[in-house]
Amino acid sequence: MKKFIPVLMETKLFDGVAADDIEAMLSCLQAALCTYKKGEHIYRQGDNIRRIAVPVEGSILIQNFDYWGNRSIINMIGTGEMFGEAYAAPDSGAMVNDVIAAEDCTVMFFDINRILTVCSSACRFHTTVVQNLVFALSEKNRKLMQKLGHMSKRTTREKLISYLSEQARKNGSGSFTIPFNRQQLADFLSVDRSAMSNELCRLRDDGMIEFEKNRFVLKYK
Repeated sequence: MKKFIPVLMETKLFDGVAADDIEAMLSCLQAALCTYKKGEHIYRQGDNIRRIAVPVEGSILIQNFDYWGNRSIINMIGTGEMFGEAYAAPDSGAMVNDVIAAEDCTVMFFDINRILTVCSSACRFHTTVVQNLVFALSEKNRKLMQKLGHMSKRTTREKLISYLSEQARKNGSGSFTIPFNRQQLADFLSVDRSAMSNELCRLRDDGMIEFEKNRFVLKYK
């Protein structure tokens, strides 16, 4: 686990905690590593979970399917990000989505009860970790509101402009790489892939964007 400490230092959960202190806390938080192949389920809809998870290698998709098998992507969790914190807390209910490996990945799990309860050894940064968990939940709520903002747009063009604008703000630049391929982006925005691809070409023809695969450049008209 020690080799993943540099990744953990970049996570919201351990923000402000030194490497040596993270290493000391791993046993306290009952950290466990699991590896998954691309497409393998980490959690399924209906699962009751009690662990927070951090991909320390690779990335993860949170998704669901309707009755007819149409997929919606809720979010992609990259290396060093957290997931599961909203469901791991006591009495939070079962998972409403599936969580799968977007690629071969390694995930580190932390017991939520060990995070919320100060242990007998009284790790000096335990309070910081609890505070970071609260901040992370707030950040997840903000991202959810951002997605609702994209989804509230009526047309595919408006959804694309909303999403790409948010990515530019997030990256502090009009040139950026998004985490999705075309099908994943269509599923994230809940639009038809062909219609989305056509709209991307129209935006390019209108001089608003340039793109190559998942690399985009936004332009002023």
